[in-house]
Amino acid sequence: MRHPTRRHELAGVFVGALALAGSMVAPSQAAPAPEQVAAGPYKVLVVGKTLGFRHSHIDDTTNAVIALGQEHGFTVDVWDPATANSPGQPALTLPSTPFTTAESLDQYATIIFASNVDGTNDQNPARPRTLNDAELAAFQGYIHDGGGFVGMHAATDAMHAVPWYSRLTGGGARFRNHPAQQTATMRVESPTHPSTAMLPKEWIRFDEWYNFTTNPRADVHVLLTLDESTYTGGSMGADHPISWCHNFEGGRAWYEGAGHVDASYADPLFLAHLLGGIEWTAGVVSGGGNCVTFKEVNEINDAAGTQGSRRVDKLSGDVAEYLAEAEAAHNEDRHAAAADILKQAKGKAHGLHDRTLVTKIADLIEWQEGLVGF
Repeated sequence: MRHPTRRHELAGVFVGALALAGSMVAPSQAAPAPEQVAAGPYKVLVVGKTLGFRHSHIDDTTNAVIALGQEHGFTVDVWDPATANSPGQPALTLPSTPFTTAESLDQYATIIFASNVDGTNDQNPARPRTLNDAELAAFQGYIHDGGGFVGMHAATDAMHAVPWYSRLTGGGARFRNHPAQQTATMRVESPTHPSTAMLPKEWIRFDEWYNFTTNPRADVHVLLTLDESTYTGGSMGADHPISWCHNFEGGRAWYEGAGHVDASYADPLFLAHLLGGIEWTAGVVSGGGNCVTFKEVNEINDAAGTQGSRRVDKLSGDVAEYLAEAEAAHNEDRHAAAADILKQAKGKAHGLHDRTLVTKIADLIEWQEGLVGF
């Protein structure tokens, strides 16, 4: 899939957002501006279809995304039909499902699932879900074609019996439960990504904080963690990812677990964060390591090393050793060392003549360099 893109001017949104946040905390650091990709306007799809509990913020999310599109050069389609449990958005919704074929979905640079709860928590595969089998196949094809996915809040509380969807939303992590709405602190973990570069290092918000069925960290690039010491009812412990992203089966996925409260969609800082997620998944902006993970790069290197030649095997083995050493340094917060080790890995990777591997290692370097001194 080839996403239509354009150059955006994000400064106005970011300045307003930081002014709002400035009374609490300072921005995480003077992060570089997201890299812009110049091209034409594009289209996104907002999915609000609800078969289970209807979140009141779905309408606010939809209207906020439409307003962002008017300001930043994209148009918005909405699929939010009335169901037995939901009035939907009859004035905005498409007349029928857009999930017909991958080719029909390719008109969208990214697809936003806005708390599309469907009541499938019981894991019963026969229970009606957001996407039926044919629609799911079209969506999978779209992602494989390079499509984008943005999951908001209860996007992790849908299609529980579809493992592929749980992997797309993030490492198999699904909504488990939540305590009462309250104020808590989110901490930025990836400060140079286009969706976090505008955020304060400690982001204090009132919201509904999810506990997940598993920690997705092994499979995703964590953007924000939730500090359970700042509120009551967290059950994931010292490592509680709340927002993340990853490159998935050819596409790009971004998730934000906050956003339950309607006021989020009138908050300039939250909207700037959301806009960064939309634009990154749409391929409009890049930077901050592009949500790369060590696991992702190791898998690419393993594939590159299966060509059967002794030279290739040796080079791939050397790259693997460097990646393991760099990941260990990252886990010990020795990010400058990790970046230096990765530069050696990149040099070896050139010998494998795998452009994707070289590019992904460069993303790892950019990510680690952005963490130096953070």
